[in-house]
Amino acid sequence: MHVIGTAGHVDHGKSTLVKALTGIDPDRLKEEKARQMTIDLGFAWLTLPNGEEVGIVDVPGHIDFIENMLAGVGSIDAVLFVVAADEGVMPQTREHLAILDLLGVPTGVVALTKVDLVDEEWLALVEEDVRDILQGTVLADAPIVPVSAITGQGIAEVLQALSHILQTTPPRPDRGRPRLPIDRVFTVAGFGTVVTGTLIDGSLTVGQEVEILPSGVRGRIRGLQTHKRQRERATPGSRVAVNISGVEKRHVRRGDVLTLPGLLRPTTLVDVQMRVLPDAGRPVRHNDMLDFFVGAAEVPARVRVLGADEIPPGETGWAQLVLRRPVVTVRGDRFIVRWPSPSATVGGGEVVNPYPGRKYKRFRPEVVEGLRLLAKGDPESVVMYVVERWGPLPVARIVEQSGLSEEEVAGALVALVEAGRLVVPGDGVPPKADAWVFSAHQWERALARLRETLAAYHREHPLRRAMPREEVKHRLEGRRPWPPQVFQAVVDDARGAGWLVEEASGLRLATHEVRFSPEQERAIARLLEEFRRRPHMPPTFQEAAAQVGEEVVLALVERGDFVRVSDNILFLADTYEDMVARVRTFITEHGGITVAQARDLFGSTRKYILPFMEHLDAQHITRRVGDVRMLRKSEG
Repeated sequence: MHVIGTAGHVDHGKSTLVKALTGIDPDRLKEEKARQMTIDLGFAWLTLPNGEEVGIVDVPGHIDFIENMLAGVGSIDAVLFVVAADEGVMPQTREHLAILDLLGVPTGVVALTKVDLVDEEWLALVEEDVRDILQGTVLADAPIVPVSAITGQGIAEVLQALSHILQTTPPRPDRGRPRLPIDRVFTVAGFGTVVTGTLIDGSLTVGQEVEILPSGVRGRIRGLQTHKRQRERATPGSRVAVNISGVEKRHVRRGDVLTLPGLLRPTTLVDVQMRVLPDAGRPVRHNDMLDFFVGAAEVPARVRVLGADEIPPGETGWAQLVLRRPVVTVRGDRFIVRWPSPSATVGGGEVVNPYPGRKYKRFRPEVVEGLRLLAKGDPESVVMYVVERWGPLPVARIVEQSGLSEEEVAGALVALVEAGRLVVPGDGVPPKADAWVFSAHQWERALARLRETLAAYHREHPLRRAMPREEVKHRLEGRRPWPPQVFQAVVDDARGAGWLVEEASGLRLATHEVRFSPEQERAIARLLEEFRRRPHMPPTFQEAAAQVGEEVVLALVERGDFVRVSDNILFLADTYEDMVARVRTFITEHGGITVAQARDLFGSTRKYILPFMEHLDAQHITRRVGDVRMLRKSEG
């Protein structure tokens, strides 16, 4: 399904021609009918001679309503460009044509209206003028059809021309990420809020949960209509009216985007390639304020010109737009910019990156080169740039950042992984949406950072056998947390290379060993002797640390010399094992043991025995029933 938009100067007969073609009056406002002038967007539809049903968006031609016109032509597949034969080319004829050219509208038909008011000689002169202004624009090869909505002359020819051009216009692709730039919001008694727009990039289905951006308010599709007929499913390229439950009209406005939850996100900073019109009047300079139009949205924007001080009339340049309010856009969207005062179209172009994340430093060749790649690159080049620029990151973010379809990204990932340029840890190819992607350089850098992190830890804590896993992961991933499977894949790669050892206590370099100095060895021997002399009332952790140093005590615990039953109580490992065996025997013979009985059993004090008994509970050796400890069933 396709959508056609009208364009042309005020009072050149756009709405009258639409009515003659469709039988539908697109002027719906009382003021429009009273003034006989289109003020806001109007909508109609028809069936072409080839059997295709198309929607029509009728736009106002008056200069005062150019913003309304822009809200209607952002998503059209073809244009019905209207020039009145009795007046010829007029100011809004030229401005509308410039807008269509900047938006890259793929095709169109030129209708020379009101031919019943002129003679053949005048008509030939007007047609020649029209052909002149079309040269070098998207409508350079458009058919020109003389027509009169009053007499009916040329109506059949216009329909045939529209049918012919749309036969060679491919349908809108279904990229699996539906978005509906909202150009109208109203309520219907008994049904609630209704929004309309041209659906692009995906399909909508009755019952789906939807999200209105940038506000983030959510609702559910109660009903869908295309050309006033109920639909269970709306497809890309169709004019759609969506009845939403759970959303009030006051929460929605023209320029918002209806999409699926979590699929897109608003932005206030976009990278663009901008073309300034030859008759713009002056260059677009760094820090100029412009009005930015994309989809059905309009928002003030400050221009940051990149790589130059200005973009002169008739030339193309690179810029970042800092938006005063958030909008929703994707890579490849076309846009228009206008001077705010006096209001006039200055240029337009293409959104290259909707989520730069930060303001670039100007006059950086690598920034411009990256934007050029995003604008013109093939899917593999674009995916590679996105991963190298913002990675590592999940596949879903690559789809969002690149503006490519899921299928295009998947195909590019397969080729790039096979070529060894990308790494997808712990996932198949093509990877799932939540799989993470590294460039080969990022993967090698992650491995190098892992090695450096462990080496630094070993230098800082030479007596600790291993670095805790979570501490390693935190240092390795930085500000963007990795899923556990991604971190494990890095660890597995390093372990497979033979330079990393994975233990219960954490990770260590294979070359790392805990070594005590001769002086420490002598102090340790004295400490161990003291533990053997007083096995059930040994030095506390603090006392032991005071003798040999805290790091040494922790290393002895890690090596297995000591068992630490609480923060401050240690036992020699042999003593601990003997105490556990004696508790098991006592409980087996007596049915249970109290803290007091355990104290007497070992000739110790409550200071040592209570932490010991609580430790046995925590180790699932015993369980407490009142004041008595009993063996767990698995121990009985």
